[in-house]
Amino acid sequence: MFLVKTRMRTVLTATSVAVVLATAGTIAAVGTGAARATSSAAALPNNTCTASKPSQVPVAAKLTRDINAALRGRTSISGLRVEDRNRGIECRYSEGREFDSASVVKASILAAVLRWHQETGTWLSATEQSEATVMIEKSDNNAATFFWNELGHARFQHYLTLATMTETIPSPGGTWGLTQITARDELQQLRLLTAANSVLTNRSRAYELNLMAHVISSERWGTPSGAPSGLNVYVKNGWLPRATLGWRINSIGAFYGHGRNYMIAMLTDNNGSMQYGVDTIQRVAQVVHRDLNAGLPAAGTPLAAMTIAPALQRPDEVLPASAARLP
Repeated sequence: MFLVKTRMRTVLTATSVAVVLATAGTIAAVGTGAARATSSAAALPNNTCTASKPSQVPVAAKLTRDINAALRGRTSISGLRVEDRNRGIECRYSEGREFDSASVVKASILAAVLRWHQETGTWLSATEQSEATVMIEKSDNNAATFFWNELGHARFQHYLTLATMTETIPSPGGTWGLTQITARDELQQLRLLTAANSVLTNRSRAYELNLMAHVISSERWGTPSGAPSGLNVYVKNGWLPRATLGWRINSIGAFYGHGRNYMIAMLTDNNGSMQYGVDTIQRVAQVVHRDLNAGLPAAGTPLAAMTIAPALQRPDEVLPASAARLP
């Protein structure tokens, strides 16, 4: 589907997913330690990285400078949230700004389906498993619509409430890609998938993480760019053009292994092309990976940025005519 410079794919076995689940840590109460305290975040400058460990304060300061430098001169409007569990570093850049979700919301749709099955004491049917695989690994839109209709707004909102994703507003009707999301909420979604919590069971988390680890190579751009090749990579991306503010380009990713345990959620709009938005995210991702891996044992060469052929830059969701005319 897309032309790429290099394959950005880390294949996980069931064992490696289990290791992540066993060692990533526990969210004792959803939202705790999740930097969802708006009052403290609001007191910080627009782009600030902080460290809970004194030894990591210089790293956080360098991240702040490097993220600013990566975004300098870009026309993209961006929202960013970074969290490194091991080093106690967090970065925020307009983390509460709302963006159209595009296909990033598919990660939350599947999580909501898994939660629904937990509550009914059942597991995904063979059909649901097939749809889940293509929805996450190939970003299939028909599969997303299948689950969107199966869940309904009430069940999806129920999941969001349990997940304390209070800034996520489901899209009305069938246009799931117009769900409003924030980088802060998307980071919370990654937390729920990568650490034990009361919302998703280990089985549910392992199932979805395994799919995110096997996204097809042509769709593994964005946040994985610059990550050491030896890490386990979990990613979901979204891309959607609108009448105003151009392309919406989003990418969420979690990275684990070799002493690393961190997550990146970056959302953008006001991109003149799909590639421009991808480049903006990859510029930031590269400095985040570089700075968070500095001083740690080598874990492989950095994954290269991906280039998308202009002729193949097409939406990942076809909006109805009425929605396409909206901002």
